[in-house]
Amino acid sequence: MSTTAKITPAEFIQHHLHHLQLNLHTFKIGPSSDFMVLNLDTLAVSIFLGILFLSFFYYIARRVQAGVPSKIQNFLEIAVDTVDGLVREAFHAENKFVAPLGLTIFVWVFLMNFMDLVPVDLLPRILGFFGVPYFKSVPTADPMMTFGLSITVFILVVFYNLKSKGFVGLGKEMLSQPFGWYLMPVNVAFRLLEEFVKPLSLSLRLFGNLFAGELIFILIAVMPWWMQWVPGGIWSIFHILIITIQAFIFMMLTIVYMSMAQTKH
Repeated sequence: MSTTAKITPAEFIQHHLHHLQLNLHTFKIGPSSDFMVLNLDTLAVSIFLGILFLSFFYYIARRVQAGVPSKIQNFLEIAVDTVDGLVREAFHAENKFVAPLGLTIFVWVFLMNFMDLVPVDLLPRILGFFGVPYFKSVPTADPMMTFGLSITVFILVVFYNLKSKGFVGLGKEMLSQPFGWYLMPVNVAFRLLEEFVKPLSLSLRLFGNLFAGELIFILIAVMPWWMQWVPGGIWSIFHILIITIQAFIFMMLTIVYMSMAQTKH
């Protein structure tokens, strides 16, 4: 926080739940209930992590060596082979795009989740010296970010549905499956419900887990400093597993949804 004045635990928690927002109607920075806002902290951290991830992978790819690879190269090759194997098991069509997409989703979501392990008051205090009033450092604890990711996946699923089946084939599938031509309205209703549930499940699962984790870290931070170490350490160890699983689930569901889009009934 930008001030050293003593605040209550409730004020501390409330402060750390605010985003650094830009109102697109007034172009003013600050908390806003307006719909047209940008969460600048979410955008800044997610873009920075994305650039960091891509730059690191590009740097290693440019220095790939045969024979005896470096430890980092060895680790990345294992990661790429693992994701490629998972894609081959879950995605039953030839596509050179899906494996890189799965790897990108996993690493990027994991890095954004990992920001939850950064002390909750570290970045807000540092940026407070530069006049930044609010800053949340966990992009995936922001529903705007998780919905943005899931909507992108939804658009890809629709695209691959049309690419593999065409407008006519997709239309016939929506009208006739799963109950046959005589129940066309029910088929369409079920299909639309199924498609819209996919982005909702992706986004809300990721957001809910990371927001809960962030909130627990904030609650631990309001404890007396001599009481923070044990619960903070235990929750950090447990949370490492959570952030990894959530990144893996997001990746695997994306692959499964795209595989379903390629499958013809």
